[in-house]
Amino acid sequence: MSTTDQENQLDAKKQKLLEQRQQIDQLHAKMSKIKHKIAVISGKGGVGKSTVTVNLAAAFAQKGYKVGILDADIHGPSVPRLLGLSGKEVKTGPPGAFPVNGPLDLKVMSIDFFLPESVPTIWRGPLKMGAIRQFLAEIVWGDLDILLIDLPPGTGDEPLTIAQFLPEMDGVIVVTMPTELSSTIVKKAITFALRLNMPIIGVVENMSGFICPHCGTKTEIFQSGGGKKMAEESGVAFLGSLPIDPTVGADAQQGKPFMIAHAESAAAKAFTDVVQKVETYLKQREQNTKPETNRT
Repeated sequence: MSTTDQENQLDAKKQKLLEQRQQIDQLHAKMSKIKHKIAVISGKGGVGKSTVTVNLAAAFAQKGYKVGILDADIHGPSVPRLLGLSGKEVKTGPPGAFPVNGPLDLKVMSIDFFLPESVPTIWRGPLKMGAIRQFLAEIVWGDLDILLIDLPPGTGDEPLTIAQFLPEMDGVIVVTMPTELSSTIVKKAITFALRLNMPIIGVVENMSGFICPHCGTKTEIFQSGGGKKMAEESGVAFLGSLPIDPTVGADAQQGKPFMIAHAESAAAKAFTDVVQKVETYLKQREQNTKPETNRT
């Protein structure tokens, strides 16, 4: 290899490193305007993780917080549909691309906004990592109190990317079902978070008993208590149980968070306690990270 070729290769490497450094700086600049970042994860699908995410966002927005949602599920995005935003387009301007405005002025970003509904996202790891980095660094999120990140099932590319790009994350919420089978699989998500030094806010047990809409009687469809037992065995907080409520499914079909559409439902009342615990966690974490004032 000639000296010129070697110099060209060296220059190309330097340019690539410079671009990567600029991208990281851009990401940090955008994320520095967001007070709290929370990921919602699960080791398996079908546990209602996205439903928990959008209703947590709605609950905080109702309390006056400025909230954003990043739908980081590249292959199966569902946040836009749960918020009635399917078919919406991302607007762009001089500063960059803006999140789509949802109910209660929620700021929402998803790959779903860029692709026709029937088109699958057939991407390998590097493309998914690049998309998530762009969502974090190039979207004009503005000043937010909370950014909730809805991650896909498992412990693959997307969760790893978020852990890499957001080491300052406030924590993760782990969603499971009451069954032992679900808890066994979801427990891997807890181990994943601990190994990557991601603080765990706690566990939410979804679909914990069916509430009859006529008489209000609770019937245990699945074996109950798996989520609480898993949390205790893992040494993490248990945030609460959410019952199976017919209004939740109906609201999801209509693109309305049940915390907005049916604030008096059994699921909403149970979820209120979960929200309060998460809010307490964030306030304590914010207090613990404040620099001590000089005393004279």
